[in-house]
Amino acid sequence: MSRLADLRFRAATAFQRHLANPVTRRLPLQTVLETTGRVSGLPRQTPVGGRRVGDSFWLVSEFGERSQYVRNIQANPAVRVRIRGRWHTGTAQLMPDDDPVARLRLLPRGNSAAVRALGTQLLTIRVDLADGATGRQPAGL
Repeated sequence: MSRLADLRFRAATAFQRHLANPVTRRLPLQTVLETTGRVSGLPRQTPVGGRRVGDSFWLVSEFGERSQYVRNIQANPAVRVRIRGRWHTGTAQLMPDDDPVARLRLLPRGNSAAVRALGTQLLTIRVDLADGATGRQPAGL
């Protein structure tokens, strides 16, 4: 990874972790991906942009396997996704053979523009959703 890409990664993740994510994950209509921490075993919530298509939810990680939530998925693919205020259980799958730039064209524009601008290792993720919403609220909300 180039020095510029590493700097971009560090700046973006620090901003997201300490400022943007704590605020946006509390917004009722913000889409949130909940993974299980691979070390702590605790629920970890990350605001994401993406789109539900049928029984799947698609998103693109801007930093690929360097993203903490992607590492959590690799350790345990069982996730929950809050879409329009409702929680859905699912199984996440990394899609390295998918074209993430083409995928971003199908996802919400604002988030896609930010992912393209900041991202250094784009990676498509598909969450296969179970039937219906769980209805239970996550810890901490």
